[in-house]
Amino acid sequence: MFGKILDLSENMVYVENNSKEITTNLLNIHVILEDENRKVVGEIIKIEKEMFHILLIGEIRNNVFQTGILKIPNIKNGCRIIYKNELEMLIGVQDYGRKDTLLIGNSIHYEGYKVTVNINELLSHHFAFIGNTGTGKSCGVARILQNIFYYNREAIPQNAHLLLFDIYGEYHNALKKIENLSGIHVRSFTTDVSNANSEIISIPPYFLDVEDLAILLEVKDSSLLSILEKTLKYVYIFKSTGPRAEEYKNDIISKCLLDIFTSGRNATQIRDQVISILVKYHTKTLNLESEIVQPGYTRSIRQCLNVDNQGKINAIQYIIDYLSNFNKLNLEEQFVKDNFIYNLDDIYYALEFALLSEGVLNNQKIYEKANGLKIRLHSIINSEEKKYFEFNKAIGKEEYIHSLFQNPMGESVQIINMNFNFIDDRFTKILTKIYSKLFFQYAANLEARGSFPIHIILEEAHRYVTNDQDQEIIGYNIFDRITKEGRKYGIILGLITQRPSELSETALSQCSNFIIFRMFHPEDIKIISSISTSITINELNQLRMLQPGMALVYGSAFPIPLITKLDFPDPAPNSFNIKITSSWYNEKDSNFH
Repeated sequence: MFGKILDLSENMVYVENNSKEITTNLLNIHVILEDENRKVVGEIIKIEKEMFHILLIGEIRNNVFQTGILKIPNIKNGCRIIYKNELEMLIGVQDYGRKDTLLIGNSIHYEGYKVTVNINELLSHHFAFIGNTGTGKSCGVARILQNIFYYNREAIPQNAHLLLFDIYGEYHNALKKIENLSGIHVRSFTTDVSNANSEIISIPPYFLDVEDLAILLEVKDSSLLSILEKTLKYVYIFKSTGPRAEEYKNDIISKCLLDIFTSGRNATQIRDQVISILVKYHTKTLNLESEIVQPGYTRSIRQCLNVDNQGKINAIQYIIDYLSNFNKLNLEEQFVKDNFIYNLDDIYYALEFALLSEGVLNNQKIYEKANGLKIRLHSIINSEEKKYFEFNKAIGKEEYIHSLFQNPMGESVQIINMNFNFIDDRFTKILTKIYSKLFFQYAANLEARGSFPIHIILEEAHRYVTNDQDQEIIGYNIFDRITKEGRKYGIILGLITQRPSELSETALSQCSNFIIFRMFHPEDIKIISSISTSITINELNQLRMLQPGMALVYGSAFPIPLITKLDFPDPAPNSFNIKITSSWYNEKDSNFH
């Protein structure tokens, strides 16, 4: 079959075709050009009657395959088909029941052979599933998740923590069989607040820090962060009780009132604003009925606010002197208590006061910019979105995260499926950011780094892993931060997308492994080409012709790029295309399989 080497170039070898036949069954098969010290690996990319065109892809030295050619083969070298033990260096070991091995799928070019990968090499790095709609992405993701648990005969991955953000609610069915395995459990949360039989996604509102509030309220101006900082300080003060808490409340209320008295507004406006504030924000010792002692008689604050027929508040100085007595505390002191809980209504109450203390009533420019915070929070509180922040017991962040990965019977949960099918893209983006930030911060603070690995898998990632304003507003994008820093803490991001060109460039560039299904859009193919130098033009062209369920797999976990046929998931996700004729003509099967 193979004759002598006819010619050599930088990365090509041309070998004589002794059979003088063009046999397509040898296309993309690997060959070995061997000398005493090394084996050069090539791939047959073209067959002519006279010769084989062989692309050189790497070398085997000391039984280890390495990509790239240090030196072209000797023209006297012989050429042969690759042996099984050598092939396993390229497509993975065939014993995929080992705990360090993950089955990906079936080799397209080697019948009966599987494509496998070392789990550490794949899942210790960020990864991406990419492909047009209908090409098998969801089925591929489901199958990989199933393979993690189905075939491991040495040990079960009890300490896995896989978090799937399921945008369409597709994966619930695909995870059922996994839950039947001994020691493996799946937990499902939903955003369907009308479903009384399901666990509703619920984040303790007292977990929200300034950055979380900025994300939740979709802040577009970083200058508003100071108001949110003040809000979180005030919410602790207003929710607390006791003498010390009352001193703090008196202090901040009095400061706000003093600002109003010195605002330069007319007496009627000052009176109305002061009354409005003290009706809503007051204490036992500072309220509209608080008594101010004056020479010869005593009057309440309400009485002292009377405006005379000349449009003046004659007792204004007495009120100012009275309020100044409360204005003595250092509000920078730590006032936060352990196990302190509050809800979104409490945040709204504190936010309103924070806005007042910022002088929004006296400055139209500040009012227009800052009042949007109150409007957005009010909108959430008066919608079903509030349900996702109803958590009425005290719990720490570490305990909360561990509780997520436990079922109601206290058993360890390996997969969490969060069904976001019942909320819009805007709120999906908010929740995924808040959750991802929570997990990242938890992992980053662990004393034993990487001891609680979490894989965050994001379906339709192009909707919310984007180049947005977070960098300008809060100083970072959480998905970019995870892709840049998460690996060392054990937080791994998995991106599933049909539009890589719409993803955050930083996030995508930090992915090390890719499973790419059929792609058509030129911009997306250009992105795929730019993120790796290991893909050839021929392989990029093949992306347009892949059948559903076939994918090009490549990256740091794969010695060479491989076209792989993934097994159909068992059971499958609910991701099939509608079958129009079945719907039109009332046939029983309305899905395309």
